[in-house]
Amino acid sequence: MTTPTTDTTAAPAPARRSWLRDHSELGVCVLLLALGVLVLTDALTMDVDIAQRGPVGPKTVPVVVGAGLLVVAALLAVDVLRGGRGQAESGEDVDLSEPADWRTVLLLTGVFLGAAVLIEPLGFPVAGALLFWGAAYALGSRSFHRDPLIAAVLSLVTYAVFNNLLGVPLPGGPLMGVL
Repeated sequence: MTTPTTDTTAAPAPARRSWLRDHSELGVCVLLLALGVLVLTDALTMDVDIAQRGPVGPKTVPVVVGAGLLVVAALLAVDVLRGGRGQAESGEDVDLSEPADWRTVLLLTGVFLGAAVLIEPLGFPVAGALLFWGAAYALGSRSFHRDPLIAAVLSLVTYAVFNNLLGVPLPGGPLMGVL
């Protein structure tokens, strides 16, 4: 009769992830904490020349936002340390195996920077139209007859709403003297 042999070698231990990897959401907490401190510091050191009318002044909203960021950072940190985890990506239109579309990102960045440079010499209506049209092109629209018209109308409407209705002056550029 043969005696059964026992294997004394243990199965390899499962790969252990580091503590920081298991608690990676703490990075978001640190970001929220830093942002909250920045907003609060900026709000509390703000030099206000306007006479305050009523209980709500220009510092109120930044202080509330900064305090809210600190509270959210603390609550999220407690949740993560108690074992809470964020939900995995479940978007049906996102294929995580595909690489990033850097061409679109670079096109959008270029269009945005171009609009920022052109807004002062050309004015918001022209720079805004170029921004809207360029963004539509970068995101895949290839209707060369329709897109510039929509961009021009969108830019002029945005200019009129901000400049005339909201009282936020935007640079009109040389075309506003003509119109």
